[in-house]
Amino acid sequence: MSFAGLAPVMGLAERAGLSALIADKVRLRTSRVASAGTNPAGKITSIIAGMAAGADCIDDLDVVRSGGMRQLFGGVYAPATLGQFLREFSHGHTLQLASVLRAHLVGLVERSDLLPGIAGRAFVDIDSLLRPVFGHAKQGASYGHTKIAGKQVLRKGLSPLATTISTADGAPVVAGIRLRAGRAGSSKGAASMVAEAIRVARTAGATGEVLVRGDSAYGNSAVARVCLKAEVRFSLVLIKNSPVARAIGTIPDQAWTPVHYPGAVVDPDTGELISDAEVAEVPAFTAFASTTHPVTARLIVRRVRDRAKTEELFPVWRYHPFFTNSIEPAPAADITHRRHAIIETVFADLIDGPLAHLPSGRFTANAAWAICAAITHNLVRAAGTLASPRHAVARGATLRRQLVTVPARTARPQRRAVLHLPAHWPWAGPWAALWTAVFATGPPATA
Repeated sequence: MSFAGLAPVMGLAERAGLSALIADKVRLRTSRVASAGTNPAGKITSIIAGMAAGADCIDDLDVVRSGGMRQLFGGVYAPATLGQFLREFSHGHTLQLASVLRAHLVGLVERSDLLPGIAGRAFVDIDSLLRPVFGHAKQGASYGHTKIAGKQVLRKGLSPLATTISTADGAPVVAGIRLRAGRAGSSKGAASMVAEAIRVARTAGATGEVLVRGDSAYGNSAVARVCLKAEVRFSLVLIKNSPVARAIGTIPDQAWTPVHYPGAVVDPDTGELISDAEVAEVPAFTAFASTTHPVTARLIVRRVRDRAKTEELFPVWRYHPFFTNSIEPAPAADITHRRHAIIETVFADLIDGPLAHLPSGRFTANAAWAICAAITHNLVRAAGTLASPRHAVARGATLRRQLVTVPARTARPQRRAVLHLPAHWPWAGPWAALWTAVFATGPPATA
C-alpha cells in the first residue's frame, strides 16, 4: 500500500470522535436516490481519508481502495457512491457538518498539542478567497473580485469565507468555512462566523485574551459589536473615509514612532520590500458613527514613505489605519495586527490540497466538500504536532508526503495484521512517534 500513514491519522480522527460526531449530528432522512444518504459517518470519513492522502477531486478518492488499503480499513466506498452522497446535501446538512468541524477541532485540541498556549492568548482571523471554476454547470458560480499579482481582477468562481484560530506558538487551524457565490460581498456572513469562531476558541481552552483580526472588508459595526458582546478584543482595518482622514490629520508630527518589522513586507503599490514604518494613534476614535451602534476605541495608523515618488519637495506618506481595543502599545499592536496574514498560509494549504478544485456542479455538494477539506486540514495538522516539533508547523503538503504517503507491506503472522515499513525511511522517527501517540502500542515492525 502507498498510504500507510492513514492508519495513525485516521486513528487520531476516531480518538477525537469523528465518526461518533458525524453519526450524532449529520442525518440525511430523505434522499433523491435510494440509499444515497445512508451511513454518513462511513462516507464522510472515506472522503476525509482520501483528502488526507492527497485527493483533490471525487475521482481521486479511489486512492483509499488501492492496494492493501481494504486490509486496514473497512467500509470504504467507491468515488461514484461518495459523489452521489455529496449531491444529497442541502444547506441544512452543511450546517450539521459544520458543527462536526467545530466539535472535532475541540476534540483534536484535547488529544494533541494543536494550539499550544491557547489558555494565554488566542487569535481569531477571518478572510475570504475566490476559487476559480470553469464551465456553465457550477451552481452559484459568478464573477467576483480577486487580487492576482497585486492587481484587482474579475474572475468567475465560488467564494469560501473562513475563520482560523492560532496562537503565538501554534500554527493556525480552521474554525469554520462557509461557501458563498462568487459575487458575494467579502463581509457577507462575517459576524456570525466570528461569533462561532470565538465560541470554538473558548470551548477549546482559550480562557485568556482572544483577539479577532480582519482586513477592511470586516471593519464594520456588525463584527465589532460581536466582539464586544463576546468580551474579546478586535483589530480591524478601517476604510480611509472622511472621518478617518480627519482623525489622521489631527496626529502631531512628534507623535509618530518608528517601528521595525521582524520580517520585511511587500509594498502593495510598488512591489518593493519595506521593513520600516512609523506608527501613531488616536486614543479615542468613534467609528461607525452613522450606524445605530457606534464604537469608540483606539485608531492606530501606520504610515510608510511613498517610494514611488522619488523627487517630492516634502515627504509623501501612505496611511494604513486599523481600529482596535487592544491594550498593547501602538508599535506592538501594529506588528500583532499584521500577523493577520497567517490566515493566508491556511488558504495556501487548502488550495494545494483538497480545495484545488470544487468538484461538483451542485453548490451544496461543494459546500460540504469545503467543510471536509477543513476537517482534513485540522486532522493532518494535529497529526503533525504528535510527530515532531518540526512537523507541528510544516506545510500540509510536507505532512502528507512525510507522514501519510508512506509505502508499506502488510502481513498477517498468527492472524495478526502487521505493517512492514521501508528500511531507512527518512522520517521513521516522527512517523513512529505519531503511531505511538495514537495507539500507545509502539511502532510497527520495520523491514
